[in-house]
Amino acid sequence: MKLLFAICTTLFITLQAAGQNQLAIIAGPQATTSKYVVLGKDQKSTMKYGFQAGATMKVPFENRLFFSPAAFYSMKGYKVKFTDFAAPPDINAIDNNTTIHSFELAALLQYDFGSSPSHFFIKGGPSLDFQLFGKETFNLKNGSSISRNMTWSPADYGRYSANLLAQIGYESNSGFLIFAQYSFGATSINNADFGPSIRHRVYGISIGKYLKKKNIIIDTRNKE
Repeated sequence: MKLLFAICTTLFITLQAAGQNQLAIIAGPQATTSKYVVLGKDQKSTMKYGFQAGATMKVPFENRLFFSPAAFYSMKGYKVKFTDFAAPPDINAIDNNTTIHSFELAALLQYDFGSSPSHFFIKGGPSLDFQLFGKETFNLKNGSSISRNMTWSPADYGRYSANLLAQIGYESNSGFLIFAQYSFGATSINNADFGPSIRHRVYGISIGKYLKKKNIIIDTRNKE
């Protein structure tokens, strides 16, 4: 994990040092849940609340299109009630309440609606999620309750998952930005054979600030 953080830090420093690249700090609240399926049947999953915080960049690519990598901490989780049963968490569990702390790397493309310094934008692309640690609390059929740290292994929960992110937001001339984000879990965080399919769903709103605002001038002249 230390190597991962070192690689991310080096990448951001390298990109920030080049030309008109811009670095922004972002943070905001989010509502999280899961698409939880056991034996082909959807289980009732409800929202929990968390937040995300990290950094994003804006790297000129072509005209109003930009490469926008991001690295951020994300607190996720879900509450689920079972009508069908599987492990994890336990074959006798009737529900589960989880809180998951994760680190996410995203490779997004940003399109600006306009060439003026203040404008709306959209972003989209994939991300890789690293589940750092988590806790789950669930009740059993016999009426007892269990609270424990989540277990990450090939036969339990998986540490890695892939997501698809979509954002729509606004950047101001002064360097502030605000955006709404939706994250769709493309892969399950369960590794156990015959276990449930658990895919993250995240809805969030974040604000941010470019550390050193640079007005990018877009050349719209015809090129011969």
